[in-house]
Amino acid sequence: MPDSSAPPSDSLAASLNVEVPHSARMWNYWLGGKDNFPADRAAADRVVEVFPQIIDIARSSRLLLNRVVTHLAGTLGIRQFLDVGTGLPTADNTHEVAQSVAPESRVVYADNDPLVLLHARALLVGRPEGVTSYVDADVRDPEKILRGAAEVLDLEQPVGLILFGVMANVIDDDEAYAIVRKLAGALPSGSYLALNDGTASPARDEAIRRNPENAPYRSRTPEDLVRFFDGLELLKPGVVSTPLWRPGRRARGKVLDSYTGFARIP
Repeated sequence: MPDSSAPPSDSLAASLNVEVPHSARMWNYWLGGKDNFPADRAAADRVVEVFPQIIDIARSSRLLLNRVVTHLAGTLGIRQFLDVGTGLPTADNTHEVAQSVAPESRVVYADNDPLVLLHARALLVGRPEGVTSYVDADVRDPEKILRGAAEVLDLEQPVGLILFGVMANVIDDDEAYAIVRKLAGALPSGSYLALNDGTASPARDEAIRRNPENAPYRSRTPEDLVRFFDGLELLKPGVVSTPLWRPGRRARGKVLDSYTGFARIP
């Protein structure tokens, strides 16, 4: 697999407006990646000035993805994954973790960001025993996501649905809850939903205010996030701060403005 930490190619840089900060590249910077430019780093540093825990949030969310996918593929035996809101590829992407446990795993990524899709097609290469595919679709169009996923996944068999850092981009609460109901409702019994998102705090709100060029962001409360699991079997430990979701016996997690829940679809 190509090195996802390599700098953007000249042709890619030429096709982008690198003078305007991009949220996916900022996130890549916080993760320690190299797929970012000076404008992204400057904007990301402005966020860190008022919201320093964003670095811990980015990195704990990446570690969480590894734990969630390992649990799904290993303990629960899931072999199909739908990851909506992919973000820029880094290390330990969904297909890498799933296929390291079960090489035959089939993974569909969905995103509508041209930059993310360009990187994904170049860098997210799965094992030959499994399948790794991509759907160019906005989270606000769950029907399109499901149609694309159905070309690769058997939606009559259990699926691990992963919604990490994406529902905050849907500002309207009713629309956001309806999207999750639509996606989860299309999956069979024995599927699972893992959802992770940033939560509200004065520091995060100030960071959002300082970067108005980025997409609108709706930071919800932990109680708001619980509502995404209405009608599902929310599993222990419930909706908790990201580092505290099944951290392992030796890990010592701390509370961050980022919360996670994991549920079985009945």
